[in-house]
Amino acid sequence: MTKKLLPYMDEYLLELSNNNYSLETIKNYERDLLVFMEFLAIKDIAFKKITKKTITLYKGFLKSENYFRFLEEIGEKAQDDEDISKTCSKGSRTRGSGSSGLSSRSINRMLSALRSFLRFLIDFDYRAPLAPDAIKLLKTERKEARVPEFEDLVKLVEYPSSFEKNKFVARRNRAILELLFSSGMRISELVNLNLKDVDLTSDRRKIRMGKLYILGKGKKQRFVYLTERCKGHLEEYLRTRSDQYEALFIPTKGKRMNKGLANMRISARHVQNRIALYRKLLGIVVPVSPHSLRHGFATYLAEKGASPVAIQRLLGHESLQTTTRYVHASDRFAEKTHRKYHPLSK
Repeated sequence: MTKKLLPYMDEYLLELSNNNYSLETIKNYERDLLVFMEFLAIKDIAFKKITKKTITLYKGFLKSENYFRFLEEIGEKAQDDEDISKTCSKGSRTRGSGSSGLSSRSINRMLSALRSFLRFLIDFDYRAPLAPDAIKLLKTERKEARVPEFEDLVKLVEYPSSFEKNKFVARRNRAILELLFSSGMRISELVNLNLKDVDLTSDRRKIRMGKLYILGKGKKQRFVYLTERCKGHLEEYLRTRSDQYEALFIPTKGKRMNKGLANMRISARHVQNRIALYRKLLGIVVPVSPHSLRHGFATYLAEKGASPVAIQRLLGHESLQTTTRYVHASDRFAEKTHRKYHPLSK
């Protein structure tokens, strides 16, 4: 991969840090800009000479299979599930469109990083070769997210207890899934939890409060709440812990075992992979990810009559409009509503 950097790129990343962007977001922006730099190197185009035509060529590059060949060359690995893909350079492949590159949503995330960089240049009175607004985003395909039936989600959450042979792993994974579905928290929020975030008794045998105060997206704090069932499985898991590690959920093997007391914690990727395995073994047709549990949390609260404003607060959304995109009525609920309220149903 080219070692050339975009002009003032280090200053740009520092500015993101100064503005309290998360480390994960900064890494994603950096990676996306590195991909653009590599594209310019392939096409032998200087950054200061980019035009609208350059952006058009870049969009085509991202939509083609050449993008994934490029990833393989630089040692990256693309993911297929866009729900769990948090980095644009690991975005999902577009299916059913005759293309084998990134989806339009993933491409737009890549383009947004470039627009952000160009705005930085202008704000700091550096010369920008192109106006940010000259980079037009793609029209995105509208996909209605499917939420698994409630019974399927319950089976998934309970599956580690019977499937995992290692008792520690079984209790840990059960506690993880119970917590995701009980609270609706993001997977990134869950893996960053520490033992001190849980109000435990001195012997770690009981959780005093049925809620956690967490640091969410955009460094915003909020309460999430635990069901009694979730508390029980968390306590059962914590009774197996006698170590001094800070993280609430820790791995049992792999590279993360040598991260030290403060940094050894389970990875989001590991949780995603186990959920994918459980779903396959259970024969659940609808794709399931940690994000699906968050969607299901919101959907089934809404079906029980929960206030959209309350769900918004529980999910940690700034906008109620964002919350409504998370709440998807199940087919069964839609059918019951139709039968109950249609004027000609009786």
